[in-house]
Amino acid sequence: MTTWKLICRVDDIPVLGSRRVAREQGLDVAVFRNDAGGIFALLDRCPHKGGPLSQGIVFGTQVACPLHNWSIGLCDGQAAAPDEGCTPKFAVKVEGGAVYLDAGELRSVATDLTRPIAGPARRVAGV
Repeated sequence: MTTWKLICRVDDIPVLGSRRVAREQGLDVAVFRNDAGGIFALLDRCPHKGGPLSQGIVFGTQVACPLHNWSIGLCDGQAAAPDEGCTPKFAVKVEGGAVYLDAGELRSVATDLTRPIAGPARRVAGV
């Protein structure tokens, strides 16, 4: 049986925007709302270079990564062709104007993934 965790009200997520959900372990989850009222949840990490999808532009059932403009499907986390890759998705339930995520998935899905660290290349001693 699925245990659902209350995240927020639908109205707390801007239309064509997102809200980040922090987890005890692993990267945040981004909860998106499109202009048709659909609610979707993905790991807040683009499969390309790890960009924060929560800062991307939502259009239809996709979000454009803010780093390199990859289009990621909100329904399945798949990158649109010709790009390849996938970010984990999370089950969402909307009931009575409230948004819920699967508590088990929040505890277990992609908790080992990290965001790449940007910045200058590091020198290795002796090289």
